[in-house]
Amino acid sequence: MSTTRKPSTAKAPAKPKAVERVQTGIRLEKRILKVLKGIAEYHDLYLGDLLEGICLHAFENKTPFSPATLERIKLLREVYHLDLTAADSHQLVESPGNNP
Repeated sequence: MSTTRKPSTAKAPAKPKAVERVQTGIRLEKRILKVLKGIAEYHDLYLGDLLEGICLHAFENKTPFSPATLERIKLLREVYHLDLTAADSHQLVESPGNNP
């Protein structure tokens, strides 16, 4: 992946804020990750930047996605056969033979 990216089309804050980022080894459901990567690519963002944005919006009880992005998500969910919903949160278990 290239280290340079186009600026996001999302409205940026007037003054950028310096932060300290850390490398993490989180585990995600495979199809969720594929959809997230698709959204990041669609918006020309790094996956970590997308996740930060989703979290910051959620922390303020704001929706992180525009109607157009929600339509893209719907398409990506179909492509990657992602049938999980919010009701499945905290109910997911590892498939047999797939434990870390």
